[in-house]
Amino acid sequence: MRGSDRRYAVGVLLAVGLTATACTGDSSNKAGGGDAPAPVPPAQVAITPAQNATKVRPDKGVVVKAAGGTLDTVRVTAKGKEIVGAFNAQRTEWRSKWTLAPSTEYQVNATAKNPSGTPAQAASTFKTLKPEETVQASLDWILEGNQGRKYGVGTPIVLNFDREVRNKEQVEKALEVKAAKPVEGAWRWVDDQQVVYRTKSYWPAHQKVTLTAHLAGVRAAKDVYGTKDLTRSFQIGASRISTIDLKKHRMTVKVDGRQVRKVPVSGGNGSTREFTTTSGVHLAMEKDNPTRMISPGRKKGDPGYYDLLINYAVRFSNSGEYLHQTSGEEYCLGKDNCSHGCVRQPASDARWFYRTVQPGDVIVVKGTRRDVEWNNGWSFWEMPWNKWKQDSSAV
Repeated sequence: MRGSDRRYAVGVLLAVGLTATACTGDSSNKAGGGDAPAPVPPAQVAITPAQNATKVRPDKGVVVKAAGGTLDTVRVTAKGKEIVGAFNAQRTEWRSKWTLAPSTEYQVNATAKNPSGTPAQAASTFKTLKPEETVQASLDWILEGNQGRKYGVGTPIVLNFDREVRNKEQVEKALEVKAAKPVEGAWRWVDDQQVVYRTKSYWPAHQKVTLTAHLAGVRAAKDVYGTKDLTRSFQIGASRISTIDLKKHRMTVKVDGRQVRKVPVSGGNGSTREFTTTSGVHLAMEKDNPTRMISPGRKKGDPGYYDLLINYAVRFSNSGEYLHQTSGEEYCLGKDNCSHGCVRQPASDARWFYRTVQPGDVIVVKGTRRDVEWNNGWSFWEMPWNKWKQDSSAV
């Protein structure tokens, strides 16, 4: 064979060899010997508290997590009731929203899926601890004692505890306020046993407000837990704002923004601090007809002593200030300040105010040299909103 023919033959053989190798590779793939995709492992579901756990701290709640997949469903129940919770954005975690009830058995059932859609499930049954000490809460007696009544647009929510609260932030986060016409509001602790909710601006009139204190399982202090929730609803009535100008000796009453009454009044004579009506934003608190008024710190025969039954009296501070029917000295009404610190009105106006007033109605007093303290009765509006909100434990 000539040299050129040899080169041609070798080239043909090389080409045939390459072709054979390619065919062999195709044949092995068809036989299943190539890089077939590996199966996707199922998702792993972890539940805390774990199965059969006992003496679980109720303030820790329930946490369900998925690894290698996403959660599909989570259901937590106790005594036939479902526990509220929420998923994170990736649906890899679910947490109960509120604390759990003490001395209670819970059942948890969860399902998840891996990226291929393969399902997985997990379950847990556990029991929460029995607390060594408990704490109870109640609304201020003015709110509790007026069920079915309407309240003014300045109404605070005052919650009292029967023992000292140390974990204020946890307790405060358990307090939920819902309004048909929502406005910004915040809680503030007055002391270790009282917390108050007020809004930034007055409540919008004519609506329902509901407080739910999710206190069951809240750890108020070391080894101290709440055992039950507290729910109360009340109606906000008309917007009634009374403005008292003691320099002009006049009170103007507006209902839902419209002036409905202009009243001649007489305030404290100002001869002492005690006899000076406090200026500032007050709220109507309670009323009596009649109410007995006795001069504080004085006995019969002392200068300035008095012991009187006063008609149609509406209290607006804790320092003994009332709006009431004048017990005499009618000539002062609309002309001078002659009282021991209360605000006097003519009989007809006092009766009208008494019959139409709502707890929480706003009473603004101006024109005196004494300002009301923010914690004197329900005068919480005297504290600037920024400070009120800043002192909230949950901020």
